[in-house]
This record gives sequence, structure tokens and C-alpha cells, in this order.
Amino acid sequence: MTTPHLIVVGNYAPDRQESMERFTQMLTDAFDERDCTYSVQTPTARLSRAFGTYRHSGLPKWLGYVDKYLLFPRVLRQAISVQAKNSPVVVHICDHSNAMYAKTAAAAGAPQVVTCHDLLAVRGALGEDTDCPASPSGVKLQKWILRSLDAAQHVACDSAYTRDDLQRLLPRRPPGRSSVVPIGLNHPYRRLAPEETAARLNAAGFPPTADFILHVGSNLARKNKPAVLHAAAQAGAAFAGEIVFAGPPLTPELKQLAQQLGLTGRIREVLRPDNDLLEALYNAARALVFPSRWEGFGWPIIEAQACGCPVICGNQSSLPEVAGAAALLCAPDDYAALGHALASLAEPGRREALRAAGQTNLERFSPSLTTDLYLNLYRQLSATSLRP
Repeated sequence: MTTPHLIVVGNYAPDRQESMERFTQMLTDAFDERDCTYSVQTPTARLSRAFGTYRHSGLPKWLGYVDKYLLFPRVLRQAISVQAKNSPVVVHICDHSNAMYAKTAAAAGAPQVVTCHDLLAVRGALGEDTDCPASPSGVKLQKWILRSLDAAQHVACDSAYTRDDLQRLLPRRPPGRSSVVPIGLNHPYRRLAPEETAARLNAAGFPPTADFILHVGSNLARKNKPAVLHAAAQAGAAFAGEIVFAGPPLTPELKQLAQQLGLTGRIREVLRPDNDLLEALYNAARALVFPSRWEGFGWPIIEAQACGCPVICGNQSSLPEVAGAAALLCAPDDYAALGHALASLAEPGRREALRAAGQTNLERFSPSLTTDLYLNLYRQLSATSLRP
């Protein structure tokens, strides 16, 4: 069966949703390798560009909504109509937060699939505890997203955990209209030669004998950065190295907590590292400590495993599913357990066993498998007939 032309719907650039941009890029890179025909459509900042700095509040936010939800659907429908004159079309909406565009695709007669990365914000808007509270307008937006997912022809979920959430929140939706498509690495992270790792870290200001644990991620509450600090404090003499946070600057509250725990001199911030530096950090770290409470997938886990970095992570949401038997799992707020896990890495053979298990686990998340699953889904959807 021939693969149809793919219209890939990306995110609104001013929203700066880095993980969604990386997912879209991962897909299009795979399409290039497979010689698939595709085009990318994203909402254009028309009204919101009147402001020098876009922000997610006040008038700029509402003008952004006009750009995304009133102006862009017309552009998308036109793009579908033009392309459909030449070949079958399938629309892939890369972010479930844009699920409302599925209605536009259906109205234009195009089959559509929405990738659902997680339903944490939706669940938060419905009153569930996911560390994702919603404002009154946010509650309305998240309910709109959920209704749009219900109407979408097919929803591909990053994990079984997220698919279970989808089926629980939309119990009348036929199970056959959703599937699990695990996401692979969005960059070819790998084990480096020790001298290459050392050279990259030296350029970033790390000493040759650097000993550190690593956290990768934002300051969102669900990422649970305080638990990383508590784990280091609980490990005591078994770990006297640095705590490296790769991502945005730490908040004043996190810095204050580090001071209270006596860790101030051991904190190192690596602000928004590029892939090469992040790869070196994974290669050199004693462990990735990722005690997130809520995740739809958890990219840093497989990134670390690809680089031979042992993983300590939370034992809830999607993390056990992604980590498999290749990580030390702890309740995300059990600081003593996290500290004990970190201290246990000093035991002979412990890190080596986790490194080997991580390489085996990684086989479940190859980019080629993700691509195969999506291409098969596109072909199945293109065999359906939709009319406006």
C-alpha cells in the first residue's frame, strides 16, 4: 500500500514548546530517510507579533489564540484541499494540545491522527492531582482539547499509560481508534570515547575528575527537582559530588532549598545545553536522577540509557513502563529511598549492570520502530474515505 502525502501539523512558534518541536523534527527527519512526501503546516504569528515579546498572559495570549484557533484552520483546510488534488492526504497533528485541528482536517475530507503525549493538563483541569493546575480559561481549553481528541479519527499515544488515561476519560470512544506508538530517540545519543566526553565537558568548564549526578528537565512542579537535592543529601558520604541541573535556571526556592540542605557549593547549572553537551553529560554522570511524579513518556530515561548512564527514576505514571527493568525505581517523594538508590551505585558492579540493562531496554524504543508504526497507521487511515 502506498504511503500518502503527509501534512504534518506543528506548533505555534511563540509558544516555544521545545519537546513538541523536537518530536516534529524527529518525524520529518524519518520521513526524509524513507523518501516520504510531506509538508509541514504551523500556525503563523500574525496578530501576536505586534508585541515585541510574546507572553502566555494578557492580550498577547488572546491574540495568539486568534492566530492558532481562528486564522490557522483556514490555512490548514486550504493546504489540504490543494494537496488532495494530486494525491491522497493524511494529516498528522503532532501535539494533542492542537487536537482541535482534527475537525478542520475531517471537514476537508482528510484522515487524521493526533499524537497524544500525555493528558496531565487535561486531568488537572478536571480536578485530578497531576501537578498541573488550570486557570478558569485553562479549564475550558483543556476540556475543548479532550472533546477534540474524542472526535479525532485516531489517537496515537506515546505510552500505554497515556492510552489508559485516554480510555478512562473517554469511556465511549472505541478502543480501536487509539494505539500506542512509543517514541524513539530524537537525537542519536550514544556512548562516547572517554577522551571525547572529557573534551566536551572541559569546554563547558568541568574539571577532568568531575563526579556528578544529573537531572534534565524544566522547573515544573511535576519534574520534582527538590527530590534530586534531597536524594543527594540523603546519600551522605556515599556521594560527595556535584548535582548538575541541565535546563532552565533554578528558581530562588530551589536555590534556597540547596542552601538549607548544605548543598550550595555542589550545585552546577548547565543552561539549556545543546545535544553534544547533553550527550557528554549523560556519558559522564554517575546517574540520571529523574524523580518525576507525572510523565506521559520520559525522554531523558532513554537518552541516558543510550549513553550508558544509570537511571534512578520515579515509580509512577509512565516511568516504570519506559524504564523497564533497567532503572532503580523509587517513590518520587521518598527521599530516603532515593538517597539509598544513589548510594547503592557505589557498590561493585552496580553501575555496570544498570548500563548493560539500559542498552537492552533501549531496543524497545528505536526510531525506526516508531517510524514503521506511524507509516503503517498512515496507510491504514488513507484507505478510509472521508467526505466534508
